[in-house]
Amino acid sequence: MTSATETKAGNPTLKRSLSLPMIALYGLGTTIGAGIYVLIGKVAGSAGLYAPVAFLVAALLAGLMVFSFAEFSSRLPKSAGEAVYIHAAFAKNWLALLVGLGVMVSGITSSAAIANGFVGYLHEFVAAPDWLAIVLLVCTLGIVAAWGITESVTIAVVATVIEIGGLLVAIWAGYDGLAQLPTRLPDLLPPLTTGAWSGILAGSILAFYAFIGFEDMVNVAEEVKDVRRTLPRAIIITLVVTTGFYVVLSLAAVLSLPLGDLAASEAPLALLLEQKAPGLSGAISIVAIVAILNGALIQTVMAARVLYGLANQGWLPPVFATIHPKTRTPLPATVTVAVIILIFALWLPLVRLAEITSFVMLLMFALVNLALWRVKWRDPTPPDAFVIPGWMPIAGFFASVGIVTLQAINLIAG
Repeated sequence: MTSATETKAGNPTLKRSLSLPMIALYGLGTTIGAGIYVLIGKVAGSAGLYAPVAFLVAALLAGLMVFSFAEFSSRLPKSAGEAVYIHAAFAKNWLALLVGLGVMVSGITSSAAIANGFVGYLHEFVAAPDWLAIVLLVCTLGIVAAWGITESVTIAVVATVIEIGGLLVAIWAGYDGLAQLPTRLPDLLPPLTTGAWSGILAGSILAFYAFIGFEDMVNVAEEVKDVRRTLPRAIIITLVVTTGFYVVLSLAAVLSLPLGDLAASEAPLALLLEQKAPGLSGAISIVAIVAILNGALIQTVMAARVLYGLANQGWLPPVFATIHPKTRTPLPATVTVAVIILIFALWLPLVRLAEITSFVMLLMFALVNLALWRVKWRDPTPPDAFVIPGWMPIAGFFASVGIVTLQAINLIAG
């Protein structure tokens, strides 16, 4: 009998150790990030009292992408998932590689931006040069990511539980507002007028970005137990739980705070705690720091798995597909990703780059939905695959294109 660290050729493989609870919490960690601590105020600024409706609309838009990823992750459970999906549909190596590199770069730029953002929080506690703080943070993240998938995800899971705890505290602080829901419900239901729904649509486009992150889950597919059943379930659980938190949080915020204060605040959940539970106001800042670090770790792990997956498919040099026999992680890929993150964090202006990256991600969503439609139409369905209706990937494609168009207009106008 071969050992757990051997393949048919005797080479080490990635370690299948992630259960449904672990991968679901990993998914929540990729989605419920520090951004939601700011985004609720921004959505309320566009949608007003209808912010919860805007989050529901955003969840419906995101759901079209989520279910396409759920089916593809069951059909083709591979690292560098998006690139593998595109190749399966269109058989174009260059297109698959381009999509994979786009996904990898999005993770790298996200981690680099997070590293820069962390410095500002660190200065509240320690006076250290920016460059030194960035170097120490990125090196630590790289070491954790190289340590092992079980260890990395365990740390991410603990951080995610802390994040969820912070959101529960914010919901508790807004209990008085939520208690008014039965009497305030008519005020929260939008009329069928253009003015109300234009604000809701604008808010839902903003809110949509709070759901991005689920796609990172497919890139650890080769480390998930019973992957064809587990991963689709975890992806859908992530959407459902995230939607529940966002809707309840937005209800608590709009029912507890004046809309003007909520929309103007850069830290609306901290504002909620300051006004309703001042003794806990500092807790949200600590949780936000945990969310920042968790987001950076997850993006580092994801980008390394994409680089590994691209090499494993033969689209990049094979050295990046090398697995360390002890840690069972793609060590060359992880080191390479950490070095690029460090370079980006130290030298590149990231604001515009982040906008362009989100644009690339939306294009990728459109391509994945189109690819799934093509594969469903052309290929037989595997007997053990998770299957969605044929109209969903088409609807997801048009929804992605619509959001891409709005994002392009914003980029040009900016």
